[in-house]
Amino acid sequence: MSTYLENLNWRYATKKFDATKKIADADLNTIKEAVRLSASSYGLQPYKVVIVENPEIREQLKAAAYGQTQVTDASHLFVFANDVNVGEDAVNKYMANISETRGLPLEALAGFSDMIKGSIANLSAEAKNNWTAKQTYIALGNLLNAAAELKIDATPMEGFNAAAFNEILGFDKLGLNASVIAPIGYRHDEDEAQHYKKVRKSQEELFIKL
Repeated sequence: MSTYLENLNWRYATKKFDATKKIADADLNTIKEAVRLSASSYGLQPYKVVIVENPEIREQLKAAAYGQTQVTDASHLFVFANDVNVGEDAVNKYMANISETRGLPLEALAGFSDMIKGSIANLSAEAKNNWTAKQTYIALGNLLNAAAELKIDATPMEGFNAAAFNEILGFDKLGLNASVIAPIGYRHDEDEAQHYKKVRKSQEELFIKL
């Protein structure tokens, strides 16, 4: 088995973090870079990622996450927030980034820009929000895998009150919505879940060959 697969087998959704252990800056930066390099539809990345370290804010967020201690005990808390009304401004900024990064004139990107804008314009507000929220889960997957490679624990969490998170973090004023969160840090010795065997479908059950 490759080291990569060994690390995926090693990781699990940590239930109890060791609050005394903190992630080194270099490792945190690696995880941030893995999230930044995540794939997204069109490459647009219609979301922000907020890293919460402030203990007072995290106490408020724990209450909005039904008292789950991972929110406060982990070294860092990643909150993935999707754009709730992505539109032409986001596309224009993306085109400017492509132009600068690849040394292309904006005029050469007009067709690509119009295609994205047209696609977004055809979506209802609900469909747009569902679409941008889905993009955050791709970034979350990169976080989980990068953390496993570094032997850093992580817990993907949907069990929280998004409206409360939005209010506490000021997302409503920023046009953002908390879609999924991930506390990261180091498992506590007392976390019994680390000893459970990983339960997944077999390849025969999961994959369909046509």
